[in-house]
Amino acid sequence: MGCETLSDLKQLREKAAQIRMDLLEMIYRAGGGHAGGSLSSVDILVALYYSVMKLDPKHPDRTDRDRFILSKGHSVEGYYAILSDLGFFPREERTSYRKFRSGLIGHPSNHLPSIDVNTGSLGHGLSIGAGMALAGKMDQKDYHVYVLMGDGEQAEGSVWEAAMAASHYQLDHLTGIIDRNGLQISGDTEQVMALESLKDKWTSFGWEVVEVSDGNNMEELLTAFRRIPSGGHRPHLVIANTIKGKGVSFMENQPQWHHKVPTENEMGQAKKELEAQIREVR
Repeated sequence: MGCETLSDLKQLREKAAQIRMDLLEMIYRAGGGHAGGSLSSVDILVALYYSVMKLDPKHPDRTDRDRFILSKGHSVEGYYAILSDLGFFPREERTSYRKFRSGLIGHPSNHLPSIDVNTGSLGHGLSIGAGMALAGKMDQKDYHVYVLMGDGEQAEGSVWEAAMAASHYQLDHLTGIIDRNGLQISGDTEQVMALESLKDKWTSFGWEVVEVSDGNNMEELLTAFRRIPSGGHRPHLVIANTIKGKGVSFMENQPQWHHKVPTENEMGQAKKELEAQIREVR
C-alpha cells in the first residue's frame, strides 16, 4: 500500500487537485517549469504514491520498497510536491525549487530521499527500470518497479530496446506507464512522429497491456493498477489517455503550456478553478 494510504476516491481526487495547486505555485514562484505534462500526470502519481506502492518515508531506502522512475523527468513539479507532502523531505523546501544550490532542480535528483535515479534524458528510464527489476528477480526480492514515460518519449529507440529486454527476461514485476496526452513540446505526437497503435506495438513486444480510456480518472487508474497480477512472466504496460494541462481550463490541450509560466492573473484563475474542484469533491 502507499505510504499515506488514501482508500477513499474522494480523498484521492481532492489530493490530486491540491497537488496541482502546489506544483503550479512552485512553477510560478520559480519562474520556470513544465506545467502541461506535470498536470496531466498528477492523477497517475497520486494513485501510485497514495494507494498502490509500498513505501515508507521514515525508511526511504528499505530494500523491499517498490521503486519508481519518472522517465519524463522534465515533469518533476508534481513529483516533488507529492514527495514533500508525504514527508520524504520538508514541505518548506518547495520554495527553493530551481534556486541556486537547491536540491530541487528542474529534473529529478537522487540527492533527494526516495529518488533512485537522475532522469531527464528521455528514453533512459525504462532501461534503468528493467535493470532494477532484473536485479530484484535475481536477488529474489518482492518489490515492483514502476516507470512513468511520456508519449513523445516513445520515439526514442532505447525505449524499445528496453521493452524487448524486459520481455525476454520475463520481468513480471515491472510496470511501464505512458502518460498519453497526445502533445509534446513541438506539437501533436502523431504529427511529430506517429505512434499508433501503441497498444499493438507493446503487445507485439511481449508486454501485457492495459489501456485506460480516461487516465485522469482515479477510479479507472486504480482498477488498472490493481489488475496487474503478481507473476505471469510478462512485463506490464498501462497506457493512460490523459489531457495535457489537466485541471486548468486555459491550459488543457494547449501545447504552449508544455513549458510556460503563468502570469499573476493566470495563477489566480488556476487557483480559483482548482479550489472549486476541491469544494466539489468535498
